Amino acid sequence: MAGIGERLGLGPHERLLIVNCDDVGSSHAANLACLEAMRTGVATSGTLMVPCPWAREAVDLFEGLDLGVHLTLTAEYPGYRWRSLTGAASLHDAEGFLPSNVAAVSANASPDDVRTECRAQIEQALAWGVDVTHLDSHMGTNQIDPRFFAIYVELAVEYDLPLRMVGPRLDGLLGFPGRDQAAAAGLVFPDEFVSHWGRPTDALFRQALPAVGPGVTEVNVHPVLDGPELRGYDLTEAQIRVDDHAVTMDPAMADFLDDQGFRRISFRPLRDLQRAAA
Repeated sequence: MAGIGERLGLGPHERLLIVNCDDVGSSHAANLACLEAMRTGVATSGTLMVPCPWAREAVDLFEGLDLGVHLTLTAEYPGYRWRSLTGAASLHDAEGFLPSNVAAVSANASPDDVRTECRAQIEQALAWGVDVTHLDSHMGTNQIDPRFFAIYVELAVEYDLPLRMVGPRLDGLLGFPGRDQAAAAGLVFPDEFVSHWGRPTDALFRQALPAVGPGVTEVNVHPVLDGPELRGYDLTEAQIRVDDHAVTMDPAMADFLDDQGFRRISFRPLRDLQRAAA
């Protein structure tokens, strides 16, 4: 079977790269950094955290840019929290917010409540006028629990959207054949996903990307402008976000990606391909 690149009308040896800014809408500083990364840096795509306080601002700022929905079931910062759109009890912790970690979601969240909440987040983005290009998952919550993964696929089919998927190596470690399930449902998704939270992104890109083969690879970044806002809510990992912004804006990184022969795209061509096949 032809690969995604060939199905997009490109040669069999073409390497396509999606650079996705996660956490759009999580803060004003994240919005500004992701916007800059997409407009003048190496980023090609972003994903919106619909329940977050700065999501509505992002809709206006990112008008005309490619945004997906970053399905959000967690609120990880100790002093900066948000709630679900639907208010379901199983989705909230004792303080009334989305839980701080994936394990708490898996332990307590009802799949029916997860389905309703994720659908509400997609519907809200559409109602705001976002031309949603794809779905992915904040902190991977929808991707690593087979119950929630089934909902992830179900919603992608319902809205005819491509998905972020873990790469083939990690897929084999999850305990269920997620990539096979998504493909059987007729969904389009990248061939590879390069991500390693906490590892310097510049070094990760330079070591991992030369080794990826033809087809579509997604990498994700979490750019945020440095300053009191970021340092006030992210007390432990703010520098990762600052450094990600720097990487996306570094001309040397743009040159590196060009020298590697990557053609940078967003998820939109994958969405168009999926919908044309349907």
